[in-house]
Amino acid sequence: MKRRQAARSPRELALDALVKVEQSGAYSNIQLNRMLQEAELSRTDAALATELVYGTIARKKTLDYWIAGFRAKGLHGIEPWVLQLLRMSAYQLLYLERVPSHAAVNEAVDIAKRRSHRGIAGMVNGVLRNMVRRLSDLTEACIDAGEPIATVAVRHSYPEWLVRRWTDAYGMETAEAICAAGNEPPHGSIRTNVMLQHPSDLLQELQQEGLDAEASPIASSGIIVRKGGNLADSDGYRAGKWSIQDESSMLVAEVLAPKEGMTVLDCCAAPGGKALHIAELMNGTGKVWANDLHEHKRKLIQQGAERLRLGNVEAITGDAGALAERFPAGSMDAVLLDAPCSGFGVIRRKPEIRWTKEESDIASIAALQRRLLHAASGLVRPGGVLLYSTCTVEKEENERQIAAFLKEHPEYALDAGWPQLLLRRLEEKGIIDAQFDGQLQLLPQHFDSDGFYIARLIRRS
Repeated sequence: MKRRQAARSPRELALDALVKVEQSGAYSNIQLNRMLQEAELSRTDAALATELVYGTIARKKTLDYWIAGFRAKGLHGIEPWVLQLLRMSAYQLLYLERVPSHAAVNEAVDIAKRRSHRGIAGMVNGVLRNMVRRLSDLTEACIDAGEPIATVAVRHSYPEWLVRRWTDAYGMETAEAICAAGNEPPHGSIRTNVMLQHPSDLLQELQQEGLDAEASPIASSGIIVRKGGNLADSDGYRAGKWSIQDESSMLVAEVLAPKEGMTVLDCCAAPGGKALHIAELMNGTGKVWANDLHEHKRKLIQQGAERLRLGNVEAITGDAGALAERFPAGSMDAVLLDAPCSGFGVIRRKPEIRWTKEESDIASIAALQRRLLHAASGLVRPGGVLLYSTCTVEKEENERQIAAFLKEHPEYALDAGWPQLLLRRLEEKGIIDAQFDGQLQLLPQHFDSDGFYIARLIRRS
């Protein structure tokens, strides 16, 4: 008989996930979800493991700063798994008030004893107990790394090169606000399927079910849901009443503003949220071509269309840069290029991005974006819309990308004719002013949503 493997505690599972992500470069969400499915933890334990993984990755630089101060040799000579154990435990001491200090320390020591010798356990015990004694001194305000950019990088746990880029682009105050916002936990948000019901009706329905829900302050079909659990595992989701999507991402289809009967192409569609939103706004009429490079993602998009009862979506596979070989020039009323990007606007959802990306990656990503923009532009009919979006805050991928495109393509112009309700909300928040020209950089601190760039362009001839 096969012996059943002993159940792992949430801290042990989190530690294993952290080691795997650090050593192999695995995506934290994929690695953690796989482990959680195998472990079958309770909802409470799964939540703790999730918090430990994402929080430890996000705060790695800050945690290392404090840990090094409680060890004569600093971080030198610490085995990778032991360092992850110290980080994870320090994260609980510094950032999780609901976790008693003694629980964090005792389990860390127990894990160290089970996985190594008494010397490692003693070192872990000594570092963590000394941290507990000094907790009141371990605050962001106490961190001084010698110069402003380095200090911000340590306080908020980002690579210095990234803080420097954002400081050059936005100024120190805004750059630090971007960093701080990236460490905030994302709230849940859903997009109402407006073909089935009005967002206000769905909001009332959710509130009557006891959910902490409120209308999005920015997306007209969006609803914020706090502590709603797994919203994809619900009758409303399965019935196609809503989709799970960040509020910033919802704005893409709103700004595209498709009309019934149009033919629209989404060049890089997976996992399909924007293409399906466009199809909903077209009331199931016309045609939405949803393209992605990979077959398994094409199937994901098609499944989403079936769940939402959208017969006007056709998912296809192909290189977004070669779509002109499939579709005639000028054959689309609107084309969406939600371009591959550095992803720095979604750091709160994918905290490891700050550590896995390098500054040199931005130039290579921008080069790919230029190629895809050029290819997509030829498919739009005269008078049609080309909408470009990214989930990053990098000007090289956003404003400067569009400025270069417009120089090379004088047949295009930026279009400020966005939905009036959205413009009013942006003006009230002070994000845009009278000089708004049709492009928008949303930062994560603006609405506690993802950082997103959107540019709406019209083909004039």
